[in-house]
Amino acid sequence: MNNEITLATQELPAHLQNTNKGIGRGNEEVGAHITIPRLKLLQKMSDEVDPHHPKYVESAKAGDYLNSLTGQNYGNAVYGLSVTFKNQWQVWRSREAGGGYGGTYSSIAAATEHVQTQEKPADWDINETHTHLLLLKDPETGQTDSTPVIMDFASSKLRVSRDWNSQITMKGGDRFAGLWKLSSVTATSKTGNSWMNVATEFVGWAQEEDYKAAETLYESHIGS
Repeated sequence: MNNEITLATQELPAHLQNTNKGIGRGNEEVGAHITIPRLKLLQKMSDEVDPHHPKYVESAKAGDYLNSLTGQNYGNAVYGLSVTFKNQWQVWRSREAGGGYGGTYSSIAAATEHVQTQEKPADWDINETHTHLLLLKDPETGQTDSTPVIMDFASSKLRVSRDWNSQITMKGGDRFAGLWKLSSVTATSKTGNSWMNVATEFVGWAQEEDYKAAETLYESHIGS
């Protein structure tokens, strides 16, 4: 990272002092009914790291963050503001059955109802998923992306998401008042299996222009 680029403010700035109280905006379960790119943390089994798969992305490797729509590879860390949060349930067909996305639902009951309508319900899994709407910031240029991304936290990432939510809430104020670094770290099970997980780190308070951009994004998604 270019140390000459200022990404965030360590002292609580004047433009946040009146908002840094209570739960703050952005922590409600809100979102937008539009197609937004997803930020994907690549694993050893990801199609994008397999040179023989049609979805292969050149130079992509486990631990990289990838834009699912543009294919942009951000490397093993990204910087961003978490604008909104949702707790949802996603339906996926198992790899053994050919894989496939079955939709996102606001309750486990709705997800279960969908699965029961399938020809082979046993082929489908329901995963509790935390969905974060992020506004990314380029650490090299200091520019904030004009298009937000969605990052899903499921399975072992749920604990990371809960901890992150706790940190954001304890900071106080609007959810998008702080800039965070998301890094990839290796996690290992008791049986020796390893995978890539997420580590979160508070960088500092958002610069005014970033805060306003996140505020605009938040307002466009509130209630949608």
